[in-house]
Amino acid sequence: MASEKEAALAATPSDSPTIFDKIISKEIPSTVVYEDDKVLAFRDITPQGPVHILLIPKVRDGLTGLSKAEERHIDILGRLLYTAKLVAKQEGLEEGFRIVINDGPQGCQSVYHIHVHLIGGRQMNWPPG
Repeated sequence: MASEKEAALAATPSDSPTIFDKIISKEIPSTVVYEDDKVLAFRDITPQGPVHILLIPKVRDGLTGLSKAEERHIDILGRLLYTAKLVAKQEGLEEGFRIVINDGPQGCQSVYHIHVHLIGGRQMNWPPG
């Protein structure tokens, strides 16, 4: 499998269904840890920590990345972050966690469907990347 950097550099934004759209529609299986009418959270298949969960909006609505956010996306962006807090508590991450949103090729974004990485269960280092 290509590295995340290689995958990000090869990825291009598209209106075609993403892997996340296929996870939402259950075409591709995932280990779901949280779901409501707006957000789906599931375990990352290449975890970067003992806990690594992806949180995605169920409707893309043109929000392929954070740099594409418009005022109409304020509610879902807030919902993603609040849901990350709920999932972190559910996962026992009382000592802390990291939230990551990759944006664009240099930000190492490989799927153009906005998503939040919730990573925890170990000591994080600074600076990242």
